Amino acid sequence: MSSPALLVLPDLFPGGGQAMPYAASLAEALQARLVLLHLRQDAQPTPAEHPGQHTRRRELKSLLALQNLASQQPVPASIVVLGDFLPEAVQGIVRQQRPWALVLSTPHAGAAPIEVVTSTALDLLRHSHCPLLVLPPGGAPAFAPRRLLLAVDGHEFTLPDYPRLVPELLARPGATLELLFVTDQKDPGAGARHRAVHSVRHSGLAPVPEGTWTNVVYHPDTAQGILQGAAERHADLLVLVARHHSLLGSLFHRSVTAQLIEARALPLLLVPALN
Repeated sequence: MSSPALLVLPDLFPGGGQAMPYAASLAEALQARLVLLHLRQDAQPTPAEHPGQHTRRRELKSLLALQNLASQQPVPASIVVLGDFLPEAVQGIVRQQRPWALVLSTPHAGAAPIEVVTSTALDLLRHSHCPLLVLPPGGAPAFAPRRLLLAVDGHEFTLPDYPRLVPELLARPGATLELLFVTDQKDPGAGARHRAVHSVRHSGLAPVPEGTWTNVVYHPDTAQGILQGAAERHADLLVLVARHHSLLGSLFHRSVTAQLIEARALPLLLVPALN
């Protein structure tokens, strides 16, 4: 059996190649390989008013740059060219590779419309059923995360059948996991903390030892409360369970998942749930 993989989308958006140092450090720490997914320029997601301009010369130049990038990595790295519409093409690769996660770096403000970035990320989650690691503009510090913060709502959730990245991260020396529950109630009670622990333990997302404490943040805005909790706990990776309803419908409903993608504050691991 081949080693586990991280699938990276380094040229999907401007500056996406800056995801590589973080992805490489993560792969090296987990003894994984990298698979660089190249979306042909005539198939890349662009707004309707800015259609892609595909040329053979530009495509060749892009592939040569990607091959050079792959050759510089500290772990085995291969390239897969995607010629179809992105979500469906990635879905096939995910079924074939069974990766720990897809890795996507968001561009700086103004480099690409944030609506395109967010809708692409949600489409990838909805079609692939694979965890999506979304990195802030410019990538992230080139070291594997150690302070994981898992934001939960206290309701039970079921995960698709895919390799679990979070337990692998926590198996490394010094890695820790804390739980975060955001509420608009001044005193949610001890039951809220217990439900949060139970939901994670029941899902199998991550090992939750007895006595694990749930951090509670009072905030009327869930997304802002999660970002506040991440800052207070000095998290270097925020983990969020993306429920099915948050991946459907218009972006204008401003799901918590969409808001956290758009915040681009710190590395964000989105774990799709079946419910």
